[in-house]
Amino acid sequence: MLILAPFWPLIRGIVAAFRADPIEVPFYDRVAAAEEAVAAVAAHASPRTAALYVSSPSNPTGRVLPEPWLAALAEWADREGVWLISDEVYEDFVYRGAHVSTARFLPERTLSVFSFSKAYGMAGNRTGYLVGPEAAVTQALKISTHTSYAAPTSGQVAGLRALRGGAEWIANARTSYEEVGRKAAERLGVSAPEGSTFLFLDVAEKLDARGIWGFLEDCVSDGVALAPGPSCGRDYQGWVRLCYTAAPPDQVLAAVDRLAARLR
Repeated sequence: MLILAPFWPLIRGIVAAFRADPIEVPFYDRVAAAEEAVAAVAAHASPRTAALYVSSPSNPTGRVLPEPWLAALAEWADREGVWLISDEVYEDFVYRGAHVSTARFLPERTLSVFSFSKAYGMAGNRTGYLVGPEAAVTQALKISTHTSYAAPTSGQVAGLRALRGGAEWIANARTSYEEVGRKAAERLGVSAPEGSTFLFLDVAEKLDARGIWGFLEDCVSDGVALAPGPSCGRDYQGWVRLCYTAAPPDQVLAAVDRLAARLR
């Protein structure tokens, strides 16, 4: 399974747990056009390639993939007989451009993943949903039943109520997330995120002999907890991920100020 990198940290282990080989494709910080997107994926493909994992809006980069890129990747997948696993859990949090589902271009071989955890701030409920061809979803239900059995009933009830009456909550959250993400990016001297709830920062020039782990320890001593870039891909040893919705905006921006001071 090809995985566009940097990626959501857990996907690599999930793929391996199901006895597939996760193949990392350096992508979000390397690709600038639809043709390059296809070339990057094709360069890592083999006759054993069964699926391609795409995340947009991206965790951890905050990138929103343009429609022509997604269409080109879907065309390549169709040509090669590859399934698309489309991680769309941040679909409601797009600040520049527009969210486009990969399933629009290859519905017969795309599984789209969504989450109440991200859309409605309900991470503790462990509830989400999968959209795809009926035959594939039927098999996925079998796997789900024999691993986690079912999402908690309370989580399902909360999710249903959120779908019916949560539009105002999402709108308010999107406004808040966009503002704090923009302010955090400004203070760190990087581009504002296009979507999701993260900034992915290259701190390689600030590392000493202890590497990224020493840098993270120093940040903790400043009262700032960051995720290590290597968990998002082996090519990202000098990167860190900052979640700017992990605490109230004033606390996040205070932490960003401390991080900016350390980077200076």
